[in-house]
Amino acid sequence: MSSILSMILAGGEGTRLFPFTSLRAKPAVPFGGGYRIIDFVLSNFVNSDILKIFVLTQFKSHSLMKHLSQAWRVSGVTGHFIDPIPAQMRTGRHWYKGTADAIYQNLNLIDSYDPEFVCVFGGDHIYKMDIRQMIDYHRDRGAALTVAAIPVPVEQAYHFGVIEVDDNGKMIGFEEKPKENPKTIPDRPTHVLASMGNYVFDADALVNYLQIDAEDDKSAHDFGLNIIPMMVPRGDVYVYDFSTNIIRGEPENSKGYWRDVGTIDSYYEANMDLISVTPPFDLYNRYWPLRSYHPAVPPAKFVHDDLTRIGHAINSAVSSGCIISGSVVNKSILGYRVHIHSHSYIEKSVIMGDTEIGTNCRIKRAILDQEVTVAPNTVIGEDPEYDKKRFQVSENGIVVIPKGSRVGFD
Repeated sequence: MSSILSMILAGGEGTRLFPFTSLRAKPAVPFGGGYRIIDFVLSNFVNSDILKIFVLTQFKSHSLMKHLSQAWRVSGVTGHFIDPIPAQMRTGRHWYKGTADAIYQNLNLIDSYDPEFVCVFGGDHIYKMDIRQMIDYHRDRGAALTVAAIPVPVEQAYHFGVIEVDDNGKMIGFEEKPKENPKTIPDRPTHVLASMGNYVFDADALVNYLQIDAEDDKSAHDFGLNIIPMMVPRGDVYVYDFSTNIIRGEPENSKGYWRDVGTIDSYYEANMDLISVTPPFDLYNRYWPLRSYHPAVPPAKFVHDDLTRIGHAINSAVSSGCIISGSVVNKSILGYRVHIHSHSYIEKSVIMGDTEIGTNCRIKRAILDQEVTVAPNTVIGEDPEYDKKRFQVSENGIVVIPKGSRVGFD
């Protein structure tokens, strides 16, 4: 693994996840109670024993940089590192023009370590992958590039790079985010084979094609739009079937789980996946620990056991520092330090943390960002038309409360 260098693209604006990305980069958005989105790809690399990692940042990076410094510091004595790299304008007075340009502007890092392989992964997806298995697949085929892929419904094809592959796993066609008539999987017309945005490159090939692309003024300098289509005719671009990846201790129903949490609704649904009885994404596999920063807070507390008020949570995930005081939490996820006062009822909601909810509140199908204060007797999620006058509401009816909001005090 010492011949492998990894570069995680964590600089996207995440505009579709607004307002959660109004103050932070998408990979820094809290997820699953005690995590940030970036934690999942980093856990994959660390658990795969691949520990030379650069995290490339750009937009609104302070929250992400702070999290990386708290949760992902690695001793340099061993030659291992997880280093955040802010955009530095090394090739001119411009920010990253695209995903390929982000790597091109940091070719000095590749030159410094002279790796055999370079992993280029996105920093904003929820999944588990033993990356060594993908690298072994790449090495065994003598590939210049290997792209991880999954089937997705054809109606979602416009969000992804769509792949054509032959019987030997070789890529024979690629189209980035087709607007119409995407190439479907043979014998499976309801699905396309989609790129996950995870790449393993032969280092020399990567450097060569990035330099060619940088000289093209008409290029968007993007892996999906430019680099991959340019490399496919070589005949040594391969496709790694993510569903074949095996992780010890994972339940059968989790195989192939991957979520792009790029919209409010997909973010909400991925959170809800975590709290089913047999979740398709399991946080509790001790053989594949999911690491993050854990603040110094006390255990969660459930208080009051009277006839009229009993503090309890069912079918829910409750993080440390929470106080459920004479209230009911059902099918919800609570981040650190959430205090819910008596006679309130929370259902099918995500509360990111550092939030106080007053007495006699009812909150359903909502996402509350951090540092929200909800006044007593407030109702959210029961009257769609009234909610739309006060809050942002997603296509699927999820009510969104931005960070630092004071709700119900007017």
